[in-house]
Amino acid sequence: MVKVVEVTNVDFSLRHFLLPLMRGIRGRGHEVVGASADGPLLAVARAEGFRVVAVPLPRSLSPRANWRALWALVALFRAEKPDIVHAHMPISGFLARLAGRIAGVKVIAYTCHGYMFNQPGPAWRRALGLAIEWLGGRLTDIYLTVSTEEAADARRLHIARHPHAVGNGRDPARFHPDPAARARLRAELGVPPGRVAVVIVSRLVRHKGYPELLEAMRDIDAELWVVGERLASDHGEDMERYFAASGLGARLRRLGYREDVPVILAAADIFALPSHFEGLPMSVIEAMLTGLPVVATRIKGPREQVLEGETGLLVPPMRAAPLAEALRRLADDAALRARMGEAGRARALALYDEGRVVAHTLDLLGL
Repeated sequence: MVKVVEVTNVDFSLRHFLLPLMRGIRGRGHEVVGASADGPLLAVARAEGFRVVAVPLPRSLSPRANWRALWALVALFRAEKPDIVHAHMPISGFLARLAGRIAGVKVIAYTCHGYMFNQPGPAWRRALGLAIEWLGGRLTDIYLTVSTEEAADARRLHIARHPHAVGNGRDPARFHPDPAARARLRAELGVPPGRVAVVIVSRLVRHKGYPELLEAMRDIDAELWVVGERLASDHGEDMERYFAASGLGARLRRLGYREDVPVILAAADIFALPSHFEGLPMSVIEAMLTGLPVVATRIKGPREQVLEGETGLLVPPMRAAPLAEALRRLADDAALRARMGEAGRARALALYDEGRVVAHTLDLLGL
C-alpha cells in the first residue's frame, strides 16, 4: 500500500478538484491524506472518511506567510512519512514540492492547473511566476498539467522535461440533461417556460469576466444566473459595484454557492465563462456534459475544450460587444442551442469523463 498526501491551496480546491482523485486513490487500496488551508468545505471530504489536515497555506506572495506554510508542510510530511506528495496550484504547489524535498519524500508529483505567468498582470509578477515554475520543475519527479497547451508551455520553457497533459473530468452520472429537474427548478425560481437563461458558475472575481458579462447581458432577451461566491482569500477588485450597476433588475439572479450545480445547469439554456485566463475549467466540462452550448473566451484552456461553431462560440477576452453578439445569437436560436449542446455533450463524454481522467492520472502516479 502506498501513502499519498494531496496538497492544494484552499478548501474550495480540495472539494472540487482533489476529492475525485482522493476517492480514486482510496479505491485502488492506497492511503490518502488531504492538506489545504482550513475552511468549511473540508467537511465534505471528512464526511466521506478522508483525513484532511488544515495547513496555513497562503494565496499570496507574502514571504512571512509562505515561510510559515513551508515549515508547516515539512512538519506534516515528516510526521506522515508519505511515499508520494502530490501538489497542486502555483504557490501551494511550489511550497509542497520544496517541503517534500526537505522532508525526504521519495516521489514528488505536481499538477499544474494554470500558470501564473500566463495571467494578465505586471511583468514582474509574470516573471516571478515563471521563476517559481522553473524552480518547482527542478523539484518534481512526475509533472502533470490539466491542459495540452500548458504541457506545451512546460516543454517550451524547459519547466519540465516530460510533462503529461491529463485533462480534467466530471462524472456524467451527475452532469447530464434532466428535463424533470429543469422543470422543477424553473418552477421554484418562477422562471417562465420560454425564458432563456444564461448561467455562469465561478468565483466572483474580476478575471472571470463579470464586468464584460454584465454589460453584454443588458440588451439580450434572457436572464443571467450567477452561481458562486467570492472566497475570503480571493484578491483584487470586488464585483459588487458591477452587479449593482448592471441594470438587469429581475433578470439577474444571484444564486450563491450551490451544491446542486447539476440541477441548475440542467435548468439553464446557455453557459458563459468569459474569463481572462484559465487552466482547463471544470465548469465548462460540467456545462458540456449537461448539453449546454458554451460561450467562452478564446484563451488557453477553453479554446481546447470548445469547438468554435460546433459546441459553442469563442470570443476575445475583456470585450463586451463580441460576447453580447455570441450570447444573442444563441439566445435567439433554440435549434442552434440544441445542436451545439448535443455536440458538446458528445465531446465531453469522449474527452472529459471523470473516471477515465482519474484513472489515467493514477496510472501516471504509479498507483
